[in-house]
Amino acid sequence: MNKDFPRVMKMLRHERGLRQKEAADQLGVAQALLSHYENGKRECGLDFLVSAANFYGVSVDFILGRTNSRNGTVVSEETLPESTVSESYSGDPAGAGTLLRKKLITNSLEVIFSLLMKAKNTKLAKAVSSYLMTAVYRAYRMVFSSGRENDENCFAVSADEAADKCLAKMSLDDVKARSAAKDGSADEKITNLRIEQEFPRQSAALFSVVTNVEKDLQKLD
Repeated sequence: MNKDFPRVMKMLRHERGLRQKEAADQLGVAQALLSHYENGKRECGLDFLVSAANFYGVSVDFILGRTNSRNGTVVSEETLPESTVSESYSGDPAGAGTLLRKKLITNSLEVIFSLLMKAKNTKLAKAVSSYLMTAVYRAYRMVFSSGRENDENCFAVSADEAADKCLAKMSLDDVKARSAAKDGSADEKITNLRIEQEFPRQSAALFSVVTNVEKDLQKLD
């Protein structure tokens, strides 16, 4: 049985603000049957799957969890937009700090990924990317959980399970990255001077992150 189908069906109904009976009436099925679908007790037929996709305005692949894109497109380098988000936090001290931290992190990541590509170390690139993607996922879950009305059906893994497994996964990725780094396959030596010369705009952000994090780490002694 498809594990994503029940979760996505609940999420789509909640997004519409529909009661289960209302959704069942619109979909032309009994409430009890829809309840079985949403709780993973029964599998639906192809006709219902198509009807649900049309009703909610999403693709069948999205309902089945085969893609995160509602129109069914597959994410690729060509389909991803450039980062153009430039929120205004005027008048909000906490927001201003958030914008600064955003710039520090995004500029630092530009340097990291540029160095990864130049290093030509596939295992290292894979481990570091996996580590960072998990960190982004964990950060999103943290922010998402701050809203009491936010629907956890957006996720296939529960909040508590995700918290524990993310820490474990990041620890494993850390081990893999350090092991791959020992290969010493990089042709060029990384120095602060080199970083400043190759990344005159982003280097200050990276060095600021290094300094701030190391100050926090020293406080843990």
